[in-house]
Amino acid sequence: MPETPQVGFVCVQNAGRSQMSAAFATAQLAAADATDALEVVTGGTHPADAVHPEVVTVMAEVGIDLGDRVPRRIDDAELNACAVVVTMGCSTLELDADVAVRDWALDDPHGQDLQAVRAIRDEIRERVAALLDELLVDLRA
Repeated sequence: MPETPQVGFVCVQNAGRSQMSAAFATAQLAAADATDALEVVTGGTHPADAVHPEVVTVMAEVGIDLGDRVPRRIDDAELNACAVVVTMGCSTLELDADVAVRDWALDDPHGQDLQAVRAIRDEIRERVAALLDELLVDLRA
């Protein structure tokens, strides 16, 4: 296990939901002055070439720039190093290790109108906040 506990956000393409989740987690950890308490990782099982444009647009609306993010592949070894792995409802992950996996079953924002993507973004922000509250309490206990 890495020295700093990790939380992983994973979907197939790593171009929408997992990117939003990781960005919110990173921002929320920074705001809580807790970046040393938990590391955020993200990736996909079959990464896309770029983050979906509608995701970049709605995240920019809340002050988070995903324009330079590049979807990346994540492997089982990296996932197995996580304290918690969150899948977005689309992943077919099969982990060999004893890792806590939570599936958020979120709609895919790709190709949806901005109003729908905003709703997905807002739900992700709330879920990330609740998850981090839980994990940080556990880590500090």
